[in-house]
Amino acid sequence: MATVLLIEDETALGMIVKDSLIFRGFEVLYADNGVEGLQQFRRHQPDIVVADIMMPDMDGFTMAEHIRREDPNVPIMFLTARSQTADVVRGFELGGNDYLKKPFSLDELIVRINALLRAGASLANTNGTLKIGRYLFDPAKQKLTVEDREVTLSHREAELLRRLYQQRNQVLGRSEILTELWGDDSFFNGRSLDVFITKLRRYLREDSKVQIINIRGRGYKLVL
Repeated sequence: MATVLLIEDETALGMIVKDSLIFRGFEVLYADNGVEGLQQFRRHQPDIVVADIMMPDMDGFTMAEHIRREDPNVPIMFLTARSQTADVVRGFELGGNDYLKKPFSLDELIVRINALLRAGASLANTNGTLKIGRYLFDPAKQKLTVEDREVTLSHREAELLRRLYQQRNQVLGRSEILTELWGDDSFFNGRSLDVFITKLRRYLREDSKVQIINIRGRGYKLVL
């Protein structure tokens, strides 16, 4: 049974989401502000964090920064009514794995939670280090290393890079990526994917022979 830490300051919405998750078989920890959410995280070490952004005492972004310093791997999903590109990018830059815009359906939320948990399990079951040009990539530890520099990837960054590597020098369909890692291929999720591809390209820029190419209208290709 996976444990979800839910942080939502709108009590009515929080209770609805909590009850729905419990009904679907999750164990749920609940907090209504960022400070309490961080305390719950430290006390219980949940499998996934689902957090509103606009909260009293400590906002979701600040809370995520604290969590990421302590745990680089736990999946974090942001819930928010804010949909500006800058907010989406900031959420991912802080280590968020997903971003769900309010109002949302409970079914979509649960699909996304399960997708994040599956991605984490998939990485945990991946054995060995992969060589990507000058880089060494450890999917299980979510580490990307070149010479003496090491980057810790988020769950979704690592899973996306793993999928690209599995089909290296071949096209990995955009719709396939979105369905497997985000739960559906909506336009909003497509924007999130673009952010992740940009981040992976930045991580891999030390080796000019390694490229992630955009195949227009189809998807992406990792070229080694």
